Formats: sequence, structure tokens, C-alpha cells
Amino acid sequence: MAAPEVSTPRFYWWAVVAFAVVATITFYARPSVLASLRGLAFDSYQRAAPASAPADSPIRVVQIDEASLARYGQWPWPRTTMAELTQTLGEANAAAIVFDILFAEPDRTSPEQVVAAAPPQRRPQLERALRTLPSHDAVFAEALGRHPSVLATSLHEDATAVAFPMRAGWASAGDEPGQFLPNYAGLATNLPALSDAAAGAGFINWLPDGDQVMRRVPLLLRYNGEITPSISLEALRVAFGASTYVVRASNANGTQAFGARTGLDSIRVGPITIPTDAGGQVWLRFRPYNASEAIPAWKILSGEIGAEELEGTIVLIGASAPGLMDLRATPLDASIPGVEVHRQLLEQIVSGSFLTRPDYAGGIELVVAIAAIFLLAYFGPRVRPTTNAAIGAVLVGLLWGAGFLLFAQAGYLFDPIYPTLAALVFSAASTTYFYQRTEHQRASIRQAFSQYVAPDVVRQLTAHPERLKLGGEVRELTVLVCDIRNFSSIAERMNAEELTAFINSFLTPLSDIIIDTGGTIDKYMGDAILAFWNAPLDQSDHARRALQAAREIVQRMDELNRGWKAEADAAGRTFEDVRIGIGLNTGACCVGNLGSERRFDYSAIGDAVNIASRLESLSKLWGLSLMISEDTMNHASDTQLIEVALVRLKGRSGATRIFTALPDAVAVSDNHAAFLNAFVGGRFGEASELLTALETSSGPELAKLYHHYRERLDAVRISPPTAWDGVYDPDRK
Repeated sequence: MAAPEVSTPRFYWWAVVAFAVVATITFYARPSVLASLRGLAFDSYQRAAPASAPADSPIRVVQIDEASLARYGQWPWPRTTMAELTQTLGEANAAAIVFDILFAEPDRTSPEQVVAAAPPQRRPQLERALRTLPSHDAVFAEALGRHPSVLATSLHEDATAVAFPMRAGWASAGDEPGQFLPNYAGLATNLPALSDAAAGAGFINWLPDGDQVMRRVPLLLRYNGEITPSISLEALRVAFGASTYVVRASNANGTQAFGARTGLDSIRVGPITIPTDAGGQVWLRFRPYNASEAIPAWKILSGEIGAEELEGTIVLIGASAPGLMDLRATPLDASIPGVEVHRQLLEQIVSGSFLTRPDYAGGIELVVAIAAIFLLAYFGPRVRPTTNAAIGAVLVGLLWGAGFLLFAQAGYLFDPIYPTLAALVFSAASTTYFYQRTEHQRASIRQAFSQYVAPDVVRQLTAHPERLKLGGEVRELTVLVCDIRNFSSIAERMNAEELTAFINSFLTPLSDIIIDTGGTIDKYMGDAILAFWNAPLDQSDHARRALQAAREIVQRMDELNRGWKAEADAAGRTFEDVRIGIGLNTGACCVGNLGSERRFDYSAIGDAVNIASRLESLSKLWGLSLMISEDTMNHASDTQLIEVALVRLKGRSGATRIFTALPDAVAVSDNHAAFLNAFVGGRFGEASELLTALETSSGPELAKLYHHYRERLDAVRISPPTAWDGVYDPDRK
């Protein structure tokens, strides 16, 4: 039934504004947990739409893998082997030969090192034998000098006085870029002879997130205040034959910093401009690691790879053997060789497929979060909690969908986490508030109606005031439980006065029916009634009376719905029929004045009451208004009742047959009883045929019941039971 929206207190919107302010403060506080969640969100985008391998990549990876170690011996290899590898790649006209390896110590297999490591008495002999052989490091340095080579360095925190082997100049536009870059005091580099010979050198550091997953790679860092390039950046510079880097930062011509020092914007090397984040890092859009794309080092050394495969390419040389420990975690792979990260970064740069997070992304995310809060605040008091939750779910879905589309189609990284968290937290808070408010209204109504008792009880207590004491007796009662379907959805859109008027118009005529048939109203539970017959007065036909009252209540609901619809039409409101569920059960109960010395009510308790309540709940499952236990049917001796199901109710050791009463105008097919007999007997084929006939010929009153049986037949067809008794167990589903 349609109802006016729930009225909102005056402080509601002030509370919404306060929540929005707290959300804004939290956003600018940038707690680390949000950064971690943002990384996980971006990881989910990458897994959903990973990058594809370029059709004709100019990047090659030469791996020192297990097979190469098996052929050429354990690592480190002699520098003469590395010189041979360099020479082979250089003769194939590789554009750049990049070593993702540090050569910080002299080659232990070099002649001078062998002499130095020999016992003193043997050194003269070895020196005479090896004096004509060149140093392995010198051989390697000569090969590096002849070809476009790049060596790796590593920055660290421990102070050193070593100079960075810088081979390029710098130019900048806008704010001084060094202020936005992390600074390191220490440097691990290669032997001076090797560094002097190489055409370039770059760091191999990365700035890990808290979970050690690689998502971004720095292109620039500082060493003792001086800007240094990454090995990938140097590889590009050497390949292009460039001599200078151009760095653009905030407030450069064409940037949109508006006077603020927001950080770096881009780096230009040769003909390529690389967009970066404020700290000079590049977001990587990974593709799944494919080990077969790499070239084992032994194939280069043995000449199995033709020069045409290497000409004009940037060749990255690194280790993939697990024992060499150069492994990294990415959003797509738990462990890939570090050199593969450089490959994918360079492929992304060369192809121009950049993944960027614009400077204004944070501002948009905050605006979206605040808009989501106010949207949910607007609908909160106007719709049902379930509808409000659905709006929140749709909103979250739109946020993630829009973020994914921007990622997949444009390469933009917009964080859905913060708007999602803001929407969910606010939705949970507002839903809880309105739910508690509705429950408070129901509690107020329950307290008011609990003062009413049946006239028979009043007469009994007037005649026998000694009964006004705690205590009771065990009697056989027929218990009725009646409840409105979906009462919360009705109550949440009414204020207290409207809700009270509605409950009065519902409970008054139903209470009159109960009292007119000799029943005692135990209590009103908001929208529900609990009543019983055969107490305090003896009634030999209590089951028949209760069944009569239940049937009259069902009929009276049709009249009430017509009246409510007329009122709604006159007021211009939409209307949905109010539906009820009734459970009837007969059994032994303890009935009497129950409570405390200061406050007690004439009430009934016991398993029979619980079963009546469970029957009322089952009425919703089968779309029926009235559920009657077998005990009540036997006491009422009513042959017009039809069987609904065989049910195992909590509190009963065996199965219970459940019945219902339909309006006189509704005819029940003879196939109904035959179907139940076949179903309980496990004759599923026969039962299915009979059910098909019932579904075709029966009216809407039993449609939901037959749909329930169809689902059960489908279930046993898919998964035949090992034992079958036809009993429905609502507690086990």
C-alpha cells in the first residue's frame, strides 16, 4: 500500500552536511588504507582488461635462464662471456644493449684476479703464464665502448661519495623538478672502467607500495641532489642518440597547475614525450607474463638468433633464473623477472599507450563522493530501506563501471574506492537510522495496544479477583497468529499519526471478529495479533471457532482493501492491497497471568504458540493467507480444508500435514490430492504430469504453491535424493 514519505527531523540535513564535511577531511588526510585499497581497485581493472602484446615490438629481452646457466656455468659468468654477448648484439645492430645487472666487483676469473687469489709461492709462476692475457673487465669494457650500451646502477640510503656516471644533459620548464623527486645519499655502480666505457647508465630502483606489488615505475630520482635517469629512460636516450632530457613540471607553458606546485608533468627524450605523475613515476598497464617471448642468452651466444631479429631493437639483458632473485610481483603475476618490467614499460612508452591518473582525478573523486552522499540523503526518507539499498548498489555499480570504462577505453585511472566507501558508510548509517525510527514507532504502537484485553477476561477477573496473581494452568488451546505482509515497507513511509490511524483501521475490525467468536486477544505486536480460544472460558469447539474467525478475517481484508483503495484514490495516491498471513494451531499451552509482581498480562506460552507463528511465516512462502495445522483440522472436523504440504516444523519430532481454506468460489481440482500422493510417494514423473495439469487449470490462489512444488521437482530431477519422504524442512531449506 502506498503511503506518504517518512517525515525527517530538522537536524537530518545538518547531520548530512556534517557527514560530508567529515568525508572531505578524511579524503584530504589521505590515510594509507585508502591508498592500499586504491591499488587493489586498479589491480582489478588490470585483471579485467590487461594490456595486449604489441604486434611488432622493438623491445627484446635476453634472459640468463636456467638453460643458459646449464650451458655456460654458474653465475656470475666471466666478463669475456658478457663481452661476447655484447659483441654479438652490437654486430646485429641493436639500437641499445641494456644490462639490468650490476658489475660492481672485478671478474674473479680475470687473469690478474686469479694471480691475486693464488698462494704467494705460486704467484710468480702464474703471473709469467698469464701476463700476456688481457683483463676480462678490460675486454668487456672494450665491447661496451664499441656498441650502444647502458649499465644499471642502484640508489640507496647509505651515504657514498661515488659520482653518478651521467651521460646526458638536462633542460626543464616550469617549477624546478628536483623538489618533487625522492633523494638518495648512496649509489651502487659498476667498475669505473665499465662505467666510463658505457654510453649510458640508469638506476633500477622502484618505489614499492605497501603490499610490494609493482604498479608504478620511477623515471627520475635524485642522487645527492642531482637528477638521475632510470635505466629504461637511458635505454631510450641511447637508442635515439639523444643527448638531453627535457622535464616539464607544474607552471610550465601549457600545464594547468594554476600557480600551485603540483609536481612533474612529462619527460621528453628524443621524439617521445612521456606523461608522468607528480613524482616522476609512470603507471604501468601490465600484460600477462609470457616466458616464451624472451630469448635465452645461450641462443645469442651460440648464434641461433639471426641478426634480423635484433637489428634496430632495444635489447634488455637480465636474469630469470629463480636463484638469481630478480623477481617482481605485478597485479597480474605473483612473480616475473625484473627485466620484464622494463620491457613492458618501454613497450608502453614506444607505443604511446600511456596509463595516466590526471591531476584533477582526486578533485573529481571527492565531488562524486559528496554527490553520492547527498543523493542517498535525498532518497533516504522517501523510499523503503530496501529501495535505498538498491539505489546505493546501483550507484556503486555505476562508479565502478565508469572507472573501468575510463581505464579500458582512455587509459585513465579514476579511483572508485573513496566514493564507494563514502556511499556505503552513509547508506548504512541512514538506513540504520530510519530502521530504528520505524521500530520506535512500532514499539510505541505495541505499547498502546497492549492495554486492551478481551471482555471475557475482564468479566472473569471481576468475578474472581484472586486470579490477579502470577501463575497459570496447562490447557488445550487453538492459537491464531495474524501478521501483515511487508509491514516495514508500509510503516517506513508514514509518520507516527498516520501509522497509528492505519493500524487502528486494521486491528479494530479484526479484533472484533476474534472477540465475537469467543477468542481472547493475547497481545498486539505492532502489526500482528496473537489470540487464542478455550481460555479463560472452556470452549469445546475452540478449533471450529478459531477457524471461523480466520475465515472471516480473510474475507474482511477484501472489504478493508476496497475501503483503503477508495481513500487513496480520493487523495490521489497509489495503492497496493494489504496482504496478511494467518497461522492456526491446536495444542497444550500454559495460560494465565504471566509477568512479574508489578506487571503481568493474561497470556499463553508454549510450543503450540510457536508452531502457529511458524505456520503464519510459511503462508508467505506459498502465497496463501491461511495455514492450518493437522491438529486444528482434526479438532475442527472441517472436510472443506485442502492439504498444502507435509512439513517438518521445529519443535516437532515428526512431519506435520498443513492445510488451508480457500474462498468458496475457488474450485480445487481433483488432481490436487493425487499430485500430493504421487509427490510424497516419490513418483516424480507422475507428480510432474499432474502438476502440469494443475498449473494449467488452477487459478491464481494456488499458483505460488504449485510453483514451489515445481522448483522442488526440478531440484530432485537435477540431484535425485538418496532417501525421500516428501517432507519440506523450512529450517534446512
